[in-house]
Amino acid sequence: MTDKQAPGILDSFSSDFKRIEEVLEQHFASHIPFVNEISRHILFANGKRIRPLLTVCSARLCGVDADYAYDLSAVPEYLHAASLLHDDVVDAGEMRRGVPPAYKVWGNSAAVLVGDYLYAKAIGLASQFGNVKIAEEIANTVGLMAEGEIIQLLHAKRPSFDEKTYSDIIYRKTAALISTSCRIGALLAQAPQEQEEAVSTYGLNLGNAFQLIDDVLDYTADESELGKAIGTDLAEGKLTLPIVIAVKEADEKDSKRLLSIMGAGHPSDEDMKWVKNLLTSTGAIEYSRNKARDLVQAACDSLDVFEPSETRELLKALALFVLERRK
Repeated sequence: MTDKQAPGILDSFSSDFKRIEEVLEQHFASHIPFVNEISRHILFANGKRIRPLLTVCSARLCGVDADYAYDLSAVPEYLHAASLLHDDVVDAGEMRRGVPPAYKVWGNSAAVLVGDYLYAKAIGLASQFGNVKIAEEIANTVGLMAEGEIIQLLHAKRPSFDEKTYSDIIYRKTAALISTSCRIGALLAQAPQEQEEAVSTYGLNLGNAFQLIDDVLDYTADESELGKAIGTDLAEGKLTLPIVIAVKEADEKDSKRLLSIMGAGHPSDEDMKWVKNLLTSTGAIEYSRNKARDLVQAACDSLDVFEPSETRELLKALALFVLERRK
């Protein structure tokens, strides 16, 4: 792996993204227009489509390059959209993908119920492939995602931060679904166990790195690019690695002030500036980026069980893109 990001890596998947959009449109519809309106609000609001892309590419890497792989790829995207609808209600998020979250437009009850609907659509679609292992993988992942939200809720705005708890949360909330997105592609292809584990490990490391970079961007990105307010995690008291490391490395006075800002919620511009400086001076941002870089390296290395191919190299380049993304 090199440090240089392949130029225009997402452009290399343009035909895949086009087909993914088609199947997402095809499968989500309800006979209730209100459900469709809210589903469309979350599903077609500039999502990256990384999860369905990973399903398609994992199946392709394992020997299946068929149209039905795109149908399966809708499953993780519906699960992701459902989780976002629920998360925004729990977290009282202000923006999602550059637009107001569904609960602010239609209310909490509608957002939660449509999230339930999308979960049901995902599970129903997964069951249509006649592969028990795929259905089991999806069911287990939904449970992990819920556990991640619960752990995060229990630790919100509490000064009991440690890296292990953070890792447990991001594994369940983010990495598990990305890993599953890869694994179900291999299961669809009925790949050997070694290949199934390889793509799953790739997705697990990629997912952890993705969340780490997301956490860093909450303090370093341009708000217009990110699509949500900077400092959202801080305002919501979320446990993120930059905060964990800053609390650990700062002196007692600064550590207490940081935790006080988190506990209060809605930090002022002055507070945000102070927190950003602290994250830089304690090495928290650098530590988080380096950890993400190591995870991306591990993701790329896991694919070396496959013979060289265009798909393998594109997946490695996609992992590098995760490090360089700005939104």
